Amino acid sequence: MKILREHISLLPYNTFGIAANARWFGSFSDTDELEELLASASGSPSFILGGGSNILLTKDIDGLVLKNEIRGVYELHEDQDHVYVKAGAGENWHEFVQYCLKRNWAGIENLSLIPGNVGASPMQNIGAYGVEVAEVFWSLEAFHLQEKKVVTFVLSDCQFGYRESVFKNKYKGQFVILNVTYRLRKKPVFHTSYGAIQQELERMGVKELSIQAISQAVINIRSSKLPDPKVTGNAGSFFKNPEIRPLQYELLKEKFPDIVAYSLVNGNYKLAAGWLIEQCGWKGYREGDAGVHPKQALVLVNYGNASGKNIYELSEKVLLSVKEKFGVELEREVNII
Repeated sequence: MKILREHISLLPYNTFGIAANARWFGSFSDTDELEELLASASGSPSFILGGGSNILLTKDIDGLVLKNEIRGVYELHEDQDHVYVKAGAGENWHEFVQYCLKRNWAGIENLSLIPGNVGASPMQNIGAYGVEVAEVFWSLEAFHLQEKKVVTFVLSDCQFGYRESVFKNKYKGQFVILNVTYRLRKKPVFHTSYGAIQQELERMGVKELSIQAISQAVINIRSSKLPDPKVTGNAGSFFKNPEIRPLQYELLKEKFPDIVAYSLVNGNYKLAAGWLIEQCGWKGYREGDAGVHPKQALVLVNYGNASGKNIYELSEKVLLSVKEKFGVELEREVNII
């Protein structure tokens, strides 16, 4: 019988290393345990914890926090070109990527070393180095908290966008993701044009391209510029890269010739939020124990004892200064709780 614990510190459960408490806390490793915990609680959970890598806790939680620990990786079936792999939502994402690489299943090698768990991958539509989870997503099963039933979502149901899905908007707080099935390729399609992957592969002396080599290049790049949450509290990229229309881009390009941008298939441009923040003088800035990482301005960090409120207030200042200098509104990628 799973029981709820009272007045639990969430410090070990968030990568920002923020000290906050939950009034009630429980963990579950299958649907039955989840239902047991919900039955013993007086209401719906305040939120579901996965790897705690994309949240900023700004206060104590006067409610129920449930930690998803559903594990297991299963090869469901295969066809001529693909293998269909189901993973429990509580599986560590990077370990899952490595599991697939060992079996030569391609499609998620560019997403190596992204912190967090499998369950967050469709919720956030995680992406890096020119690849998004939406490209390999097949389906997921999620538990509806009010109706107490398991619902299957396919690609079209999820309404994936840039770091967006139906679970962050229309169905926010209504479902618990239980598992995710991915359709991975038997024959890889390499993505090496984004960021510094090509240069890193050359530096590594890679003669024959492979998904394992791309994964290692991504790991090397990420490790060189992103802080390890075990050492310095952070949640990875704190802000999204903003998308702007061509006219606004042309005006900005005139005023700021060095602006970093990528053209999109819809004709718009995606700006590098890190570059915008850096131009406003924030890179390496520190205010008490809250700061902007000295190697990557997209990342806000907790140097020890910053509160969630401290980090949030710093993010507000960054947003305001980018809006004043460039007329561009940044959005937070991290979920504020």
